[in-house]
This record gives sequence, C-alpha cells and structure tokens, in this order.
Amino acid sequence: MSNEVDDIEVAMVTMTFDTTDMETLLGVLSKYVVISRSQDGCRNIDLGASTTVEGRFMIVQKWESIEAQQAHFDSPAMIEMAESCRGILSKAPTIDLIEPITVHDLN
Repeated sequence: MSNEVDDIEVAMVTMTFDTTDMETLLGVLSKYVVISRSQDGCRNIDLGASTTVEGRFMIVQKWESIEAQQAHFDSPAMIEMAESCRGILSKAPTIDLIEPITVHDLN
C-alpha cells in the first residue's frame, strides 16, 4: 500500500479517537503530534477535531515509506500516546492505513 510521488514512496495513516474528556485527549494528541513530526521519515502529521461528532479527533499522517510508518508505530512517542489514552476514550480508536491516490506537500 504505497504510492510513488516525486520518486518517494508515501504511506498515509488515519487515526480517529472518540472521548467525553476532550480537554485531556486534546493535550495527549497535541503532544504526540508535535513529538512525532520530528521523527525520521515523517512528511507531515495533522490533528483535527470533528465538527459533526462532538468529542471526535482525527490524526492524519504521511510517511516517506511503509517502513518509516511501521517504525513509528513501535516508537516511544506512539507507545506513550497509546498509554496516555487509557481511560479517556469512549471506544477503541480506529486506525487505518491509506493508499494515497494524490499526495501533495506544501513545503
């Protein structure tokens, strides 16, 4: 599941989180995004809040390769974020590996 863009393989991931404790979850996810953006192979990570489902947040990630994305999922930043989500989510997060059809970076 990868796409060649400018001779670079791209992996995309979405993660969706639902909570009733929005302030706590927003703090956890914001820290995760800032730390993860500096990891090897990260092209971009964005955090957004749903305007249609209260308490829902989504992270969208782009990685230079599947290998970089998989290494990140075993990283201390990912583990810390997952552990920090214990007890504050209203259901299990949804994580999806996306095959990019069009990819553009605003660098």
